Amino acid sequence: MTRIKRGYIARRRRTKIRLFASSFRGAHSRLTRTITQQRIRALVSAHRDRDSKKRDFRRLWITRINAVIRGARGSYSYSRLIHNLYKKQLLLNRKILAQIAISNRNCLYMISNEILK
Repeated sequence: MTRIKRGYIARRRRTKIRLFASSFRGAHSRLTRTITQQRIRALVSAHRDRDSKKRDFRRLWITRINAVIRGARGSYSYSRLIHNLYKKQLLLNRKILAQIAISNRNCLYMISNEILK
């Protein structure tokens, strides 16, 4: 019986996986089985950390807004500012408010004074 040569499909699949793991260290970039394990682990971590990045940025924005607002008046706080914004139906999200707080504090003070009236 003649020898049947296997096709290139499995080799192509392994090469694609190796390209993904080419920057990993040690056996994680050389052995096919550990490469597939590390690939799964990396993709799970990436998926998990995309959500945590959103949470972290939201916390950062809230902290920045609160620091600037409390600097203006001792009794005024972030929660009161957001509450008053909702009451006046001003559509400013936390990211924009944090950028205003960092770049131009006087503008944020003006916004807070306007919504208090």
